[in-house]
Amino acid sequence: MNNGSAFCLIQRNVCLIYFLVFAYFPDLHSIGGLVPLLNHLKNSHPNIRAKAADVVTTIVQNNPRSQQLVMEANGFEPLISNFSSDPDVNVRTKALGAISSLIRHNKPGIAAFRLANGYAALKDALTSENVRFQRKALNLIHYLLNENTSDCSIANELGFPRILMHLASSEDPDVREAALRGLLELTRDKKEVKKEASAEDDEKLKQLLQERINGISLMSAEDLGAAREERQLVDSLWSTCFNEPSSLREKGLLVMPGEDNGAAPPDVASKFFEPPLRSSAANPNSKRDSKKEKKEAPLLLGPGPTPRNGDNPGS
Repeated sequence: MNNGSAFCLIQRNVCLIYFLVFAYFPDLHSIGGLVPLLNHLKNSHPNIRAKAADVVTTIVQNNPRSQQLVMEANGFEPLISNFSSDPDVNVRTKALGAISSLIRHNKPGIAAFRLANGYAALKDALTSENVRFQRKALNLIHYLLNENTSDCSIANELGFPRILMHLASSEDPDVREAALRGLLELTRDKKEVKKEASAEDDEKLKQLLQERINGISLMSAEDLGAAREERQLVDSLWSTCFNEPSSLREKGLLVMPGEDNGAAPPDVASKFFEPPLRSSAANPNSKRDSKKEKKEAPLLLGPGPTPRNGDNPGS
């Protein structure tokens, strides 16, 4: 076995061991496995750094206790370093995924992200040519701006609107929608603080939205259905910025036959992060159904018990 094959085998085994250990011992810290795992984030091999970030994502997702332990073990520092400056884009993408899970619903994590100049790293990620990296960055931006509207000022000062306008013309529909969503958040914030955009920025945005309207007008019926959120975002942006409905309305392209006119735009980003408890809370009947299933006696096959004399219907 050559050195390359041996390394690949070690790499797979190391990460598989962590996944298996975590499956049986959710509190990896209690068995001394957390710090060695975090040390792999600094490994000299990019594939191991990426795999280690994958395991961290699994550990901290929707798990406040694990989030706290990773923060206390200084796991945030190598993650933000890998996200910001690793030469391998796959390592940067995996580190961003781990950070997204680590700081979600975690105020100390969000504060650490701000202090580490995380928004500047997000800006850099948006200018990457890697679509997957862009998507993850856009999803985290959407979460942060919704969670802390005061952060809109940071994004505006860093020049996010111009980058988002560029991404809103992306060939990737998910990137386009996420960029439009970010633009809408930042535009609404400017309106609330009564900060006027420059005439040049307004004109660029109007041109962008008109191009999107033209593109939507040329879509097939099937593509129009898939682009429902994009249609609603374009119209909302136009209405917010220019105080008038977009031409999508008069063209009959805003609400297609069979769509709910009063429905709010679907929140695509939250699907990636929604905790399991939230989905069960949204459907309380599921809990009642599960309780009913527990109470119902199982169906028994074969003859039932012999009736007692007092139970004979004929007596």
